[in-house]
Amino acid sequence: MKSPRERILDTTFVLFAGQGYNSTGINQIIAEAGVAKASFYQHFKSKENLCIEFLKVRHQYWFSEMQNFSSQSHDAVSKVLNAFDFLVYVNEKENFRGCSFLNILSEIPTDHTRILSVIQSHKSDLRKYFSNLLKDGILSDHVYLLFESSITESQVFRSNELIEKSKNIVTHLIS
Repeated sequence: MKSPRERILDTTFVLFAGQGYNSTGINQIIAEAGVAKASFYQHFKSKENLCIEFLKVRHQYWFSEMQNFSSQSHDAVSKVLNAFDFLVYVNEKENFRGCSFLNILSEIPTDHTRILSVIQSHKSDLRKYFSNLLKDGILSDHVYLLFESSITESQVFRSNELIEKSKNIVTHLIS
């Protein structure tokens, strides 16, 4: 059986994805995770602390999955193109839920700077990922912006069409 902390995080993943951050209350998380209120507060001092941990775990999971997805590729160009294939995979797996980081960003007040910092760190790491692969700042920024817009547009239209178009643009940019 999973630990109370793991059950809280698992439940948070489901509820934040299904209901959003603001519509999910601590009492609902506690009830659905099957933990005592004291257990929740032993692991997370506040909903903000839980959100920060959720985003950190999501970051690790997301990058690990993306790297596993592109592990068959040995050159930078293939890894970049596989990143777009990874978005298609994630959309199909998660039913076009979009970016957990941007979803939460849209719900938090401007004074939640600790959560904002984690979101910014995730986006910076993604930008660095493309920069490290392509070794060209302008090109990698183009790829990053196409990648980010593909995530958002695929969520809005519940379609992978723009991801495929972005991948085609990137193919022409880096060929």
